[in-house]
Amino acid sequence: MKLPLIKTFCLAAMAVCSLNAFSQDLIARQAPIDRKLKSVDSLALQKQIRVEQSLYPAFDIYPSWNNETVGYKDAIVPDSYTFDLTGFCMPTEHTKITDVFGYRPRRRRGHYGLDIKVYVGDTIRAAFDGKVRIVKNQGRRGYGKYVVIRHDNGLETVYGHLSKQLVEEDQLVKAGEPIALGGNTGRSTGSHLHFETRFLGTPLNPALMFDFEKQDIVADTYTFHKSKSDSKNTTSPKGLFYKVKKGDTLEKIARRQGTSVRQLCKLNRITTRTILRPGQVLRCS
Repeated sequence: MKLPLIKTFCLAAMAVCSLNAFSQDLIARQAPIDRKLKSVDSLALQKQIRVEQSLYPAFDIYPSWNNETVGYKDAIVPDSYTFDLTGFCMPTEHTKITDVFGYRPRRRRGHYGLDIKVYVGDTIRAAFDGKVRIVKNQGRRGYGKYVVIRHDNGLETVYGHLSKQLVEEDQLVKAGEPIALGGNTGRSTGSHLHFETRFLGTPLNPALMFDFEKQDIVADTYTFHKSKSDSKNTTSPKGLFYKVKKGDTLEKIARRQGTSVRQLCKLNRITTRTILRPGQVLRCS
């Protein structure tokens, strides 16, 4: 009786050992498969990211995609951000700037772009690769007929006062592709292109990036630094004009604007003894 029991026990032990060996072998064979699956998952994820990037440029920066408003109410503007400006195309071959970026003393409001002299029917081109976000007509107000494009580098460009739009919302465009024709629509006193560069709704001075006279970019990259006013999605005319506030002195203004008292006096044809008045607008560069 003992011999059959011993035999049964041995067979059971051998079965357990064989099962353990089979399990270990299965795990060993599964490891490369798991690694391969992870690699496949990673490739699939990268492919999905590329798809989303092509469908929604700079999707990791912007809070939303809409076809209604130029600005963003829920945007979180980083303290700094560097834009790649290579692969650009000038929006127009014309080089004459008729109005600059900054505060307009005569009209008592900011001007958030550059005005470039163009004629009705002139071709307007996309500055970078991107996707058309807005194609609208404000009638006789503001931009008139305008186009907004979001680009892969994080910038958005606005093209205003157009006579005709050649693209549709959500259309992918390449740098240099015709997107519109120059015009004189909206709040305009003559045919020209109103050209803006924005980041998360914050207007940036296009002259810091584009040299229209030389038909080239100023540098391969441009680094944006947030100011206090940027937290409200507005832009400070720092470096161009400054509106004097109560208690301001030439020394305070020069320090705040990164210039000198001598330069302020020279630009505004005043002296260090000139009395500043609240509301007075000074040119700073």
